[in-house]
Amino acid sequence: MPVARMPVALCMTIGVTLYSTAYQHRIDTTVQLAREAHEAGLRSAWFGQTFSYDSPSLAAIVGREVPGLHVGTAAIPVFGRHPLLVSSQAQTAQAATGGRYHLGLALGTKNLTETGFGIPYERPIARLREFLTALRQLVETGSADFHGELLTATTPLPAAVPGAEPPVPILVAAMAPQALRVSGELADGILPLLAGPRALAEHIVPAVTAAAQSAGRPAPRIVAFVPGVVTADAEAVRETATEKLAFYEQFPSYQRVIGLSGGTRAADLAVIGDEETVAAEVRRYREAGATEVVFTATDLGGEADRRRTWKLLGELANS
Repeated sequence: MPVARMPVALCMTIGVTLYSTAYQHRIDTTVQLAREAHEAGLRSAWFGQTFSYDSPSLAAIVGREVPGLHVGTAAIPVFGRHPLLVSSQAQTAQAATGGRYHLGLALGTKNLTETGFGIPYERPIARLREFLTALRQLVETGSADFHGELLTATTPLPAAVPGAEPPVPILVAAMAPQALRVSGELADGILPLLAGPRALAEHIVPAVTAAAQSAGRPAPRIVAFVPGVVTADAEAVRETATEKLAFYEQFPSYQRVIGLSGGTRAADLAVIGDEETVAAEVRRYREAGATEVVFTATDLGGEADRRRTWKLLGELANS
């Protein structure tokens, strides 16, 4: 039986990421954390994609074990993957979770792509456009007949997964102008990270919304990923955030969006403070155009602060 599509505003208001900044959880531990998030009132749990766990598989397990919780991937790089395989993964996760899976894609980085896969990081925007075009055919119709410059995707055998309904939402970790344009035209929304309210309101949301309008598509989802912790020791957590988030500062795309947000370091975009401070920042992201807010790095201050953070976010999600 087809699963009724719940309005995004009701089912995806506020979520958290479930991968740790310090270590990889065992699958059973991840399921336990997902149950805790759901019990706290959070609406979604998201999983990163590195070279370890397969994110759609992990999301499918968690979504099946924790009914009612939406699960998402943020995000699978398009280099080193093929639309046929990603479609199979995403549709399987969608069927396993009863329509609660959300697929995130990314361009990835030159260093990780060329070092890890041994393939050149060339024409990323063209690859993204072709990947999205073929993938949308697959998740919406269960078939594809796409022949591009960089990718070919055809289906000599059926590619639909029974029960993968509604069609898997496709989101892109896009923040730069060209990626926003392609995402607005071909995806259902975007997954900006370290993009503060100023960058969202002045640069990101207008660009992707205009691209969607020009393509005759609905207004895109803006799923803002925000590092944040509710804590009584903001200074100490800020120091930890400066160290842990510095990884992003080596990439031009993040340097750019941090600057557009009014910051100089990645940690400048972390929301750290008491309940009132964090709640006010969530409101600012909403006012800047975020349709959903996902807090990441909530473990920067330790387990007690993580639980305190999730409690507040769950209350905000249900207020």
